[in-house]
Amino acid sequence: AEYVIKNIQWTTCKDFTVQRGQEQIEEYISTWEFHESWLHWTQFLREEDMKYNTRYHYRVCWSTPTRRKPIPRATASVYFIIEISKIKPATLPVEVFFVLETSRLIHRPGECRFREKWLKDIIENKIILMERL
Repeated sequence: AEYVIKNIQWTTCKDFTVQRGQEQIEEYISTWEFHESWLHWTQFLREEDMKYNTRYHYRVCWSTPTRRKPIPRATASVYFIIEISKIKPATLPVEVFFVLETSRLIHRPGECRFREKWLKDIIENKIILMERL
């Protein structure tokens, strides 16, 4: 059986707002497959004005709190950038991409399958580092 990579209908450049961007990131994350023990929150970080576009930066912070450890030892972040073109027609959808905090590999919604293992690896590596210090 072949896996279908899920995506959402992203808003157009003209209809974009910081709040709408955050809502759409949450909507997109809801298409990911991950265990119910994972919790996350999304935060708008900043607006970056460039020559041909404006970029809106968001951070999604992930953790797996438990009853025994309600404050997790480490978290994993996924950074989203929503790009609004200044030269393309405003009726086109926004450009979206994301990176994991320990990686420079750029992921695009609809082109890659999210892996829960990415988050686990980030957290495990942070815990190993803390234990060594």
